[in-house]
Amino acid sequence: ALNGQAGRRTEVTRSGVEEVRRRLFAGLWVTLLLAILGFLVIYPVLTLLLGALTDTNPVVDGFSLRHLSVTNFLAVLANPNVAEALFNTLIACGGGTLIAVVIGLAFSWIVVRTNTPFKGFIAAASILPLFAPPLVAGVAWSILGSPKTGLINTMFKWMHLDWHVDFYSLWGLVFVFGIYYAPYVYMFTSSALRNMDPSLEEAAEISGASAFSTVFTVTFPLIMPAIVSGMLLSFIVMLGIYGIPAVLGAPTNISVLTTYIFKLTNWSPPLYNTAAAVAIILMVVTGLLVFAQQKVLSGRSYTTVAGKAFRPRKLDLGPWRWFTLGLGIIYLLVVVILPSLALIVAAFRKFMFIRDAASLFDMRQYSLMHFYSIFDNPLTLNSIYNAVEVGIITAAVGGTLAFAIGYTIHRTHVAGRRGIDLVSTLPVAIPGLVIGVAYLWAWIGIPGGLYGTIWILALAFIARFMPDTVKALSTSFLQIHRELEEAAWVCGKGMLGTIRTIVLPLARPGVIASMTLLFVLAIRELGSSLFLYTSNTMVMSVLLLDYYEGGNLGKTAAFSLVQTVLLGVLIGGANWLSRGAAQGSVARTG
Repeated sequence: ALNGQAGRRTEVTRSGVEEVRRRLFAGLWVTLLLAILGFLVIYPVLTLLLGALTDTNPVVDGFSLRHLSVTNFLAVLANPNVAEALFNTLIACGGGTLIAVVIGLAFSWIVVRTNTPFKGFIAAASILPLFAPPLVAGVAWSILGSPKTGLINTMFKWMHLDWHVDFYSLWGLVFVFGIYYAPYVYMFTSSALRNMDPSLEEAAEISGASAFSTVFTVTFPLIMPAIVSGMLLSFIVMLGIYGIPAVLGAPTNISVLTTYIFKLTNWSPPLYNTAAAVAIILMVVTGLLVFAQQKVLSGRSYTTVAGKAFRPRKLDLGPWRWFTLGLGIIYLLVVVILPSLALIVAAFRKFMFIRDAASLFDMRQYSLMHFYSIFDNPLTLNSIYNAVEVGIITAAVGGTLAFAIGYTIHRTHVAGRRGIDLVSTLPVAIPGLVIGVAYLWAWIGIPGGLYGTIWILALAFIARFMPDTVKALSTSFLQIHRELEEAAWVCGKGMLGTIRTIVLPLARPGVIASMTLLFVLAIRELGSSLFLYTSNTMVMSVLLLDYYEGGNLGKTAAFSLVQTVLLGVLIGGANWLSRGAAQGSVARTG
């Protein structure tokens, strides 16, 4: 009996020691993740705020706590140029968001809730604009919609139509923003429509409501959280875009906050303090939007998924289903085919002066001279190499960090995981250009040699796209049943062994998809790169902007095609790897 009691006491002691070890490890793990996130997100934002509150030049004087005041903010708020840039920003992003909501919501309803033929084609067309770099889209529409030499105006003239378009305008910005950021709304609302119980709509129709009135009185109000989330995300993304306003707004001196911030850092001497103050204002605008979203959605119930199984119903549109198919074809034509044709014409044509439509089809006016020219420039290959290198670093390091954060948030119950979730989500409300300014402030005067290297670009991209990566991984984590991990624990596996043998193999398709997303976003990112690159670390997006600002539209179009083809090859290869990983995980599960 005494031996039995001693054995039980030994077991209790061992379990107590193991519990202490687990708690200690969990505390150290949470502390490590918060320290990394603080380094990537909190520290740059705090230095940006400090810079906005001082009058010292960080390049010359370094950081100083002397003369702290709100003078820079008062000067910025009293500056009519800032007010004009803010007004233009709200009009361009607000108008673009309305267009994006209309397009994204319409196509999600068409794909999920109707019997429109070739819905897979429409779904693919709805997300294709996500893979077009904003600067490339701006260049393409400058070729199409230039008031003097635009291809659309040339075709109108050839058809003897007294029509005219001018995309070098505020409404041009609104249009291009709207059509290229509709996929954000589509992704949110299509998922919500698939998960909504159709009995709610059936009850409305039994009460005498028509199919279309049911859509606006029942369906769309019930998916309001998804609509507001997609709308907010679209608006925030547009706030941080530099490439499209730089191309379509600069010729007519239309300034938005992003282009105005960049101008401040390019003046002589650079007005870094003022730029930091404007960047903080841009952050405040996005923060107010997040707060407004919470107020709009609070206090209302949007529960539409219950325990009872259901299947989303399909509305029979009759002959109108061909009309909805036509809408999908028109959207594909506008956002993919026309811009691609414009880039091809400008890239292969010797000179962009097009006298009439007949000269547009004169093959003697086309050659490979622009491609020869860009590849004769040593910066071209260097920028491609730098872009691929920073993309690989961003994908590898950012994907690993996102996996650790996602696993901690969704698969553990450690104290502090809510704080990790909050800090990792903060960059959603920070536009890319602001992150570039913040990292400029954070590292430009700090010893250690980080500024001016590929690593500072990679770190900025990791921080910029951390919420996107964690969200992309969340679905994979939530699909893995906990009983698989519990079985591994029963067999004696520790947490790291369980992750290596169970979680990581099963989540491999999601991991590959998230790392691919990071790679693509890093290659196409311009806003954060503008403040952090040097002559040795120039990336493709910055060189593309340099070609455009140099006034050579042919080189710009040729390099745009190179970037687009490279992205297409990388995305295709990643999809192939993802399918292989998915088949492998299914086989292992079976």
